[in-house]
Parts: sequence; structure tokens; C-alpha cells
Amino acid sequence: MIEAKNISKWFDGQRVLYDISATFDTGKTNLIIGQSGSGKTVFMKCLIGLLTPEEGTIMYDGRNFREMSVQQKRALRSEIGVLFQGSALFDNETVLGNVMFPLKMFSPLSHAEQLERAHFCIQRVGLTNADEKYPSEISGGMQKRVAIARAIALNPKYLFCDEPNSGLDPRTSILIDELLSDITHEYGITTIINTHDMNSVLGIGEKIVFINKGHCDWIGNDKTIFRSTSQSLNDFVFASQLFQEVKKFLEREYEANKNV
Repeated sequence: MIEAKNISKWFDGQRVLYDISATFDTGKTNLIIGQSGSGKTVFMKCLIGLLTPEEGTIMYDGRNFREMSVQQKRALRSEIGVLFQGSALFDNETVLGNVMFPLKMFSPLSHAEQLERAHFCIQRVGLTNADEKYPSEISGGMQKRVAIARAIALNPKYLFCDEPNSGLDPRTSILIDELLSDITHEYGITTIINTHDMNSVLGIGEKIVFINKGHCDWIGNDKTIFRSTSQSLNDFVFASQLFQEVKKFLEREYEANKNV
């Protein structure tokens, strides 16, 4: 579990995060959503430690990140997996080489054990006969699977995903969402996903934190989001006519079931 308490952040005298508090649960897909420029990416970078908030604390299973020594932070890094927007694969490395990279850098395993772990992760994300292919030789969806395999290579306790469905078609996006959800539940990972994909919100949003203009305006899940009274959330989530109709339908279903 990761706890953020009263996180505030400034850039050049301008405040971009305002006292944000949220808890991200172990074994669940936790989503951070919000419009572009809302502060959700800054908030995630604070959680990972890429940015230092001026105020507030971040706790990793009871461990205060700001109070950790350099050695303790380095040890924590080995417990964190990151899935970057756009996959961020090494073009000059094969699929196997990309997944092996964090193992070579941080794992105490022997080379043979590293290879075994890399092959396992590649198979776990559903890739076959792709070990020797280069990123340019595989599809965007396959590249994303390679990036996920690399992110879980060190068997992380915490997995951060920045816009994992960026650039993917709707069908592939659903498959990636399902894969992230399956891995989260299977290995009991605290997964935090930064997204504005409403299909992800409705499909795997076991916990949802909505950031609006640097404030945490709402916390809930994929079930309670349709009954939210937050105007800013409703304006964001149900901006399209389709989602407005879906909301009305689910509200009718909820009321009908409540009266049964």
C-alpha cells in the first residue's frame, strides 16, 4: 500500500498540487485520472520519487520515503516497476535484451537465472517466438507487452504505469488493461495507473483518484463513479454523449435493483 498525505508541489512559485491525500491499495488497480494539465502526472512523479513535494509525506507500506537514507531509497527502487508512456524500449536491443536490462542492472541472480526469469516474464505477457525480434519488427501492442514484461522482471511490489494505452487501438487497449489487472491480482502488486482512458476507468478502476486543477476532487471506484455528485468529475468523465447515455442507463439499473 502507498499512502500520500497532504502532498503539495510548486514550480517557480506557482502551486500545481494542493494538499492531495490518497491511499493506493495492494492487489488492486489504482487509477489516477484527470484532464491534461490537471497535475496527475506531477502527482505520480512525486509518488515515484522523481519529484520532491514541498509539503506532505509518502509512505510505502509504512516506510516514509522522505526519511529514507540513500541506501534505503536505492533498495526501494528495486521494488518498483515502471511502465513508461510510449513503452520506451531500447531500439538496438531485442525483446529478450529489453527484458533482461533491469535484471542485469539490479538483480543478484546468476546469468542463467536472469535468462530464466526474462523468458518467464515474456511468456507471462503472452508473447511467443518474439525473443530475438527488435521493437521495430513488432506491433505497438506487442511493444507494450514487452514493456510490461520488463516492468515486472524484478518482481516488483509496486507498479507505476503512465498512460499505458497511449497510441493503441481500442481492442488492444482492453487487452493491455486486462493483462495489467491480471498481473496485479496474481502477484499482489500495488499498481498505480495514470490515464485519461475512460474504457480503463470503467473496466479496471478498482480505485480511482480524480485530480482537478491540482486538487483531489473525488475518490471512488468503477461502480461508484456513476453516482458521483462531483460536478468537475461528471464534466470530465461524461463529456461525450455516449457516456452520458451510459450513465443514465446505469443510474436506472441501480435504482431498479435498489428497490427490489
